[in-house]
Amino acid sequence: MKDEVKKLSRLAVLSALSIVLMFMVRFPLIPAAPFLEYEPGDVPALIAAFLFGPGGGLFVTLIVSIVQALTVSAASGWIGAIMHFVATGTMVVVAGIIYKRFHNFNGAIMALIIGSLCMTTVMIPLNLFFTTKFMNVPVEAVRSMIFPIIVPFNLLKAALNSFLTVLVYKPVGSLMRFEGHQVASEKR
Repeated sequence: MKDEVKKLSRLAVLSALSIVLMFMVRFPLIPAAPFLEYEPGDVPALIAAFLFGPGGGLFVTLIVSIVQALTVSAASGWIGAIMHFVATGTMVVVAGIIYKRFHNFNGAIMALIIGSLCMTTVMIPLNLFFTTKFMNVPVEAVRSMIFPIIVPFNLLKAALNSFLTVLVYKPVGSLMRFEGHQVASEKR
């Protein structure tokens, strides 16, 4: 019970950090699509997935998706929240599962690469469905943006988040670890 409270408190800290990053750092990556903004809020979710498993990363992603839908992405509302949750959720779950199996530096790199590719791939049907059905963008307009804008944006976003995760995982992980974590992670 005590370890679960510690784990939950650390996930709450990572969620809060993710929200702060989402608010403080936002900029477009592709000039042709300034509405697609990069924000490093996925980095704490990836750290959570590496420290606490895929469920931890998904928890942080859920919290941030809800806050994002109510604040900075209020125009896209629940659609933006679902798209963010599925896209980032895909990346953190895939990366978390792989890193849990291959718990070393090479495993982390492999997890981030495969997670990035999965996230980028899942964004194609998400955009074709949600953007056309609920945001009233013509199907042809979305199709015409898939390879010149949507795929490069998601690859670049995932690459930046992966790079930042590799840079900060060890120091943040050292601060977040607690004695009972090793026992808890062996139970998963």
